[in-house]
Amino acid sequence: MTDDLPPQIVNVDEAELRERRVGPSWGAAYQILTPSMQPRGGRLGVNRIRLAPHSSAVPFHSHRREDEVFFVLEGRGVFRYGDQPLREIRAGDCIACPAGTGIAHQLANPFDDELIYLAIGPFEPDEVCEYPDSGKVLVRGLGIVGRLTRTDYLDGEGDRPRVLDLWDAR
Repeated sequence: MTDDLPPQIVNVDEAELRERRVGPSWGAAYQILTPSMQPRGGRLGVNRIRLAPHSSAVPFHSHRREDEVFFVLEGRGVFRYGDQPLREIRAGDCIACPAGTGIAHQLANPFDDELIYLAIGPFEPDEVCEYPDSGKVLVRGLGIVGRLTRTDYLDGEGDRPRVLDLWDAR
């Protein structure tokens, strides 16, 4: 075993508590429980999420490549899935969100007590996420979150392919 790799066994009591918040309603505290997975070539990850009352960790989104599973450990919250009615969730619930369906999902905590759950899924370097409430798209491989506008395939390419100009200029 190499000393510079994170440990393969992590006790939740010893995992670093990190926070990512924007204002009172967005973000969460989380613990990465599988820090050794990616450095050892794996892609699956497990995070323990602590969601404060009256907040959501992430916007409503769908994944092209990453399946996600959530397992509720403590508290209760709501689960939004596509156009389905909101469902209340509670400790013991396991929620499956398959990738590639185009169906967006989101967990939120509208209650007065903390919601604690495990978020389980792969890390795909070429993931694409869509955010239907805001019209955003994440393209992880490019490191970009933005909005796309439709255009013709050859829009902005000019009348003559640049490769031909480069060939002629040799």
